[in-house]
Amino acid sequence: MSPRSSAGFVLVTAAALTAALATPSSAASNTPAQLTQSIASHESHTLRGLAQPGKVNATVSSTNWSGYAATGSTGAYTSVTSSWTQPTVTCSSATTYSSFWVGLDGYSNSALEQTGTEADCIGGKATYGAWWEVLPASESAYSGVTVKGGDKFTATVTYTGSTFTMTLADSTEGWTKTTTHAGSSGFKNASAEVVAEAPEVGGSVASLANFGTVTFTGAKANGSNLDTFSPNEIVMTKSSSSAVRAQPGSISAGSFADVWKAS
Repeated sequence: MSPRSSAGFVLVTAAALTAALATPSSAASNTPAQLTQSIASHESHTLRGLAQPGKVNATVSSTNWSGYAATGSTGAYTSVTSSWTQPTVTCSSATTYSSFWVGLDGYSNSALEQTGTEADCIGGKATYGAWWEVLPASESAYSGVTVKGGDKFTATVTYTGSTFTMTLADSTEGWTKTTTHAGSSGFKNASAEVVAEAPEVGGSVASLANFGTVTFTGAKANGSNLDTFSPNEIVMTKSSSSAVRAQPGSISAGSFADVWKAS
């Protein structure tokens, strides 16, 4: 082999090697940080600071929930579902959290069976994840999954007469997770919710991550559009004032947008 052809061979090989080594590194850099169980174990989704809890078909406020809750008597709701696109959070150096979920119970009692996603800013870095929760236990992270901003999700919670089935599907990444559970002690199935939230972290309501806007579609309870049940609209406000943290828009045919306003 001539020196020229030998040099050409080395050049091509080096270029190919560089490309091969760069590919996994590039792929890894495009995957945001993912929720771990050590983080999830400090989070909970209990409703806090609800004003005027006895109102029906009304606008109420909470210090950590924003969205809609259909309410009724014991046993009124046996299923709830909705779809959304996972928001991409805007992060600064502050540590902030946001969650998006569907659930049964939790509005007028201490029970709650739910599943959803989250978009957090931890250490200045966007962190995404998927989880389920049955109160009074803390959140449990789904393992072995990847969640990214822009992923398409559908979440469903169904009571079958003996157990609750919580299913979360990411059609973008191509995975589905299902958990069955006996439910919270004393569950009543008296409400069905579709919510954007500032979760409770370490016993206190967290600062709300700037998720921009999340649009819930196909929100249904018992197989019918959530708005047919005249649900309560829940506006998230700061605990020390009436300043709005997150605001749901009007709900129509099972769809509504929820907008971040302040941390």
